Amino acid sequence: MDRTPAARPSPLPLLIACALGIERLALRTGDRSGAPRPMTVLRTGMGPKNAERAVSDALGEETLRDAAVLATGFCAGLAPGMRPGDLVVAEETRDARGSTACTGAGLLVEELARALPGRAVHTGPLTGSDHVVRGQERGELLATGAIAVDMESAATLRCAVRAGERPVAAVRVVVDAPQYELVRIGTVRGGISAFRVLRAVLPAFFEWHRSSLLPRR
Repeated sequence: MDRTPAARPSPLPLLIACALGIERLALRTGDRSGAPRPMTVLRTGMGPKNAERAVSDALGEETLRDAAVLATGFCAGLAPGMRPGDLVVAEETRDARGSTACTGAGLLVEELARALPGRAVHTGPLTGSDHVVRGQERGELLATGAIAVDMESAATLRCAVRAGERPVAAVRVVVDAPQYELVRIGTVRGGISAFRVLRAVLPAFFEWHRSSLLPRR
């Protein structure tokens, strides 16, 4: 009788994708003590085309082929009452090319509330754009049911699921809102607040990743 222990499955890698250098800096200087191995923080560059290209290349690497993918960074809030530093957990990402359902949104909400007590967390559809959204266009996107908009999440998650079945999610920090339109991220209080919040989200991301290792029912 063969008593050789069964080989343990390799841990699921984690790919965290963001667009901007300042977003990557926030993530790289956050609390990484519970980080899974392997984990990669990928700067994709701005816009859906750059995001799709960078994520596709990353998932083509052997070490990341089966990675769970989480899109993050800053976003523009669409709903009245949103403030810089609020969190957005996507139930789905959408753009003109379709929608992608997110995995474990409820768990992310719980973990973010634990990591950032008192910080507002909004859930709903996160829509994609290929340009910075201003003025009247905010209202038009809000009318579609979306609660926030960014330029990369929809492309990132669409590319990820196209490359193979895997957990995917999107968490964004509001840096720009209807009553708090932002011109430059690094030079106003709202941008600094959003940077600090993004630094603090990693523990919630790691808990989401650990949950994705559990058997799916």
